[in-house]
Amino acid sequence: MAFTRTYDGAEPVRINKWLGQTGVCSRREADALIADGLVSIDGEVVLDAGRKLETGQTLTLNDRATATLAQGQTLVLHKPVGYVSGQPEPGKIPAARLLNMANRIGEGEPPGRAVLPPIGRLDEDSRGLLLLSSDGVVAKAVIGPESDLDKEYLVQVEGVVTEARLTKLRHGLELDGRQLKPARVTQMEPQRLRFILREGRNRQIRRMCDMVGLDVIDLLRIRIGPLQLGDLPEGRWRVLTTKERTLLIGKPS
Repeated sequence: MAFTRTYDGAEPVRINKWLGQTGVCSRREADALIADGLVSIDGEVVLDAGRKLETGQTLTLNDRATATLAQGQTLVLHKPVGYVSGQPEPGKIPAARLLNMANRIGEGEPPGRAVLPPIGRLDEDSRGLLLLSSDGVVAKAVIGPESDLDKEYLVQVEGVVTEARLTKLRHGLELDGRQLKPARVTQMEPQRLRFILREGRNRQIRRMCDMVGLDVIDLLRIRIGPLQLGDLPEGRWRVLTTKERTLLIGKPS
């Protein structure tokens, strides 16, 4: 189904920039679609990559363009402890090794030899929701500089959880010389905390807890924005649904 949208911005904008800003595709993907003659403005096929959209003009991506953009693959994995998210160092096991038919839940094909990079990190000693994707729009929505998706974690700690320590975790710490964004931290049980973060610094929760005298003994990511880990078993994977993708990127299909 063709994609059609009317531009309502105040100033002219390059097609590739606008498509990238609206989350339809990356700028590089937009340039490729233009080169293939798959983009039109007010019914006229656009062949100039530098063409700008004017206020009130309608841009259309034809059926072949939308089919091309839908080819990106995103898989949802419940990563166990002991697997690394990205390229492993010698002796480490990549999480992508779990993406086989035996571990599949529902329909969909594993990526085979294709490389599906992780969208965001999840440490080797942490478990839970991990996205692996070749879809640039999903990657931008989740970890791009303008992303506002929060991430939710359940964290088991050792040490005495006090209100003073919770206050520091919420808005009193800095890492690597930079102030952390405010975090939502609540105590669910004596040794169990819920963290909701809007950033993902390296080993952030473990380092935050260490700074206030708490040791993390288990860390489980259960949510990325609107996407829930749900009842996906540990070590298993499934395909991201079209509805979930739409919710993640925050744009209509």
